[in-house]
Amino acid sequence: MSRRDPHGATTIIAEARSGALAYLALSALVIAIDQITKALIEHSLGMQQSITVLPVLEITRLHNPGAAFSFLAGADGWQRWLFTVLALAVSVALVLWLKRIDSHARVLACAVASILGGALGNVIDRLRLGHVIDFIYFHWGEHYFPAFNVADSAITIGAALLLLDAWLEAR
Repeated sequence: MSRRDPHGATTIIAEARSGALAYLALSALVIAIDQITKALIEHSLGMQQSITVLPVLEITRLHNPGAAFSFLAGADGWQRWLFTVLALAVSVALVLWLKRIDSHARVLACAVASILGGALGNVIDRLRLGHVIDFIYFHWGEHYFPAFNVADSAITIGAALLLLDAWLEAR
């Protein structure tokens, strides 16, 4: 931004631009809810112990040393550090993206903040425990969907919001 001073000289004014960094509060909320629910599961259920909520939904304590859908869960432990470093790098990129997003782009800002909160929620588990605690377990009869947690849900919701934002922008 520039403006003319009373003497006719042009002065460059540097604006401190925070973009949508206020949406980091949403990321913090996702992390808090994720960690609280995981702590409740950790203190209430033994490994693989279940509580039936609905005929198609169980709360079951599971540990996932891999990534989504237990990808690389059977590896020798190196995957913990790979997924941690990857999630931290993505998190830095997401914070930088939030800084560049116009604060009025609410759907996009919520999407990025949700993904960031979910990524960091799972990073906390990997650093603290060496695995991620999953506990939401849907099934239809004997067919089970891979277990997930609040952080995974936030990442999925964030991805859906990114698609919604792209669709709204294209209209």
